[in-house]
Amino acid sequence: MSDSTEKSDVPKTEAGVVVLDAKGLRALAHPVRVQLVGLLRKYGPSTVTRLAERLGVHSGTASYHLRQLGAAGFVEEDTERGNARERWWCSVHQVTEFSDPELAEREPEAVFAYFQSIAAIHTLRTQHTLNELQTMPPPWRDTFDMSDWALRLTPEETAALSAELRTVIARYRRDTPEAAASAPDGAERVAVITHLLPELDAPAAPGQ
Repeated sequence: MSDSTEKSDVPKTEAGVVVLDAKGLRALAHPVRVQLVGLLRKYGPSTVTRLAERLGVHSGTASYHLRQLGAAGFVEEDTERGNARERWWCSVHQVTEFSDPELAEREPEAVFAYFQSIAAIHTLRTQHTLNELQTMPPPWRDTFDMSDWALRLTPEETAALSAELRTVIARYRRDTPEAAASAPDGAERVAVITHLLPELDAPAAPGQ
């Protein structure tokens, strides 16, 4: 799935990475659209019918949201697979990056809706793994981890921690259809979900 600069108004950095701007953010400020993009990136090109079945929505609903995503440059029709009966769609990018701090000031409602959708999807993915955990082979079951650490950091230290985590994760094989074809035996999909959650102390009451 190649990036298509001429079909997308969304700014991009490296190949396969889309950096959200206001237009892209508004397009993704809906949980169904976030999930549709995720499914196309995870499983590769698919039909409206299959995508709708995975999400448990009507085909008309999935088709509408795919068209909105297409207009914003996140997905496009896979004309090599499509036919008169069924339209196929594919993701234009593999990674979405939110890196404009001023965007939250300009589009607070859209940012909140986008992050709410992401949080809900992360919860669903975690619950799905928990539901499957007891039937997993022991080597995979033993890799499952849900940890949290309480740190006391400055904003600069927190940003540095985030950058270090991204650097570590980048050393490992990404899950793409191309990488799956050349992955070693025994390699399976592993989701790494990171949350950096500032928990600001409440200001002390006057006189304390």
